[in-house]
Amino acid sequence: MKTSTFKALVGVAAAALLLAGCERPPVDSVQGGYRGTAMGLVYNPRILEKQIPLNQPPEALAAVPSDGPKAKDVYQNVKILGDLSVAEFARHMAAVTAWVAPQEGCNYCHNPANLADDSKYTKVVARRMIQMTQHINSKWKNHVADTGVTCYTCHRGQPVPQYVWSAPAPDKNVSRLLGDRAEQNAPSPVVGLSTLPNDPFTHYLLGDSDIRVAGTTALPTGNRHSIKQAEYTYGFMMHLSTALGVNCTYCHNTQSFGSWESSPPQRATAWHGIRMSRDLNVAYMDPLQPVFPDNRKGTQGDVLKVNCQTCHQGAYKPLYGAQMAKGHPELLAPVIATAAAAPAAVAAAGTGNLEPVKLYFETAKADLPADVGKQLEALIAYAKANPDAKLGISGYHDKRGSVAANAELAKNRAVAVREVLKAAGVTEDRIQMQKPVETEGGSDDKEARRVEVYAAK
Repeated sequence: MKTSTFKALVGVAAAALLLAGCERPPVDSVQGGYRGTAMGLVYNPRILEKQIPLNQPPEALAAVPSDGPKAKDVYQNVKILGDLSVAEFARHMAAVTAWVAPQEGCNYCHNPANLADDSKYTKVVARRMIQMTQHINSKWKNHVADTGVTCYTCHRGQPVPQYVWSAPAPDKNVSRLLGDRAEQNAPSPVVGLSTLPNDPFTHYLLGDSDIRVAGTTALPTGNRHSIKQAEYTYGFMMHLSTALGVNCTYCHNTQSFGSWESSPPQRATAWHGIRMSRDLNVAYMDPLQPVFPDNRKGTQGDVLKVNCQTCHQGAYKPLYGAQMAKGHPELLAPVIATAAAAPAAVAAAGTGNLEPVKLYFETAKADLPADVGKQLEALIAYAKANPDAKLGISGYHDKRGSVAANAELAKNRAVAVREVLKAAGVTEDRIQMQKPVETEGGSDDKEARRVEVYAAK
């Protein structure tokens, strides 16, 4: 044996002994289903060691009395949570500040010279995000169960959550020699650094493209999905795996991916979670696009939106199931006192025919104005007094702006009204979103910027 070869072998052996002395912890595997079903869950202790400290909830604020003056009677321009006591309202504001803007403090959302002022976009957004949190906890129990979420679930002490998404920048090579890569062959962390299409979110968390692409027979006749559609699905599954810190077997029986019967219950929970994320993006995030400044939008000018990682952040349950929301009942459901409010409006609703109700919006905005509360209360009262009645909702816009932007604005205004009705207990099957033949209003700008709610068949 040559001396050089012998020295090389000695070097390899020495390196092997050195590595054996500092061997990394092994990966753990837990059987999640019946033997032979290939449903082992794999956990990397090194990843968990980093993840666990990042998913610890903050210490809860002490409870406060619920009696005493109401916030809406003491403070000006309280559009939500006004039926909390002053002490509860102050506790809520302190919690939100700690969860979202601990460095910036109250002034991140408020004008210190006039707390009632709505000039800061952050205040408008924060108000809507509180409503979104209430919506999640009250309407999406199929996903969040009784654990619920708070603002901290996504924000973790940051004004903008770490994990959000927007439409990717356009491909510069579409008209060049390389051609359109269809969002592929550009490894992205969104899809686990694979070359799968790196924008599955637009298709599944904003649109409602079909995720299930497996055929029902052994022949092509049972499958009408393309390879490209399958690649988008796999890309989205890579995101889910990363977002929850799990492998495929957390939701699937890998011997029969298409079988719901042999899948773990987590698959149904995930099914609802995908639809919940889509609901939040369509009903809450997208309508805020006119409110956000350009520096808080994506490269395409669209608003930043939520995906599975926004809440989960690498944990199979956000904050590993910490039940923060129970300490803040004001976030578990909207605080609505329709029975005692606006008795004249409630009485007028009665049980007879509903005259069309018009709700007027500000220019280029889809946020519900403060002065439509009594009209909404009357609509809610009518819906409760007439449990079989259906409500039609149509949105309109004025002549300013582009055709596409105006159509989206009219839709978002109608969606904003729908979400308030749903939050008040009007089931979605009783609400009909109806696009009128002509959404553009007349010469009166105020009359044009409206949503009409009427009795539907």
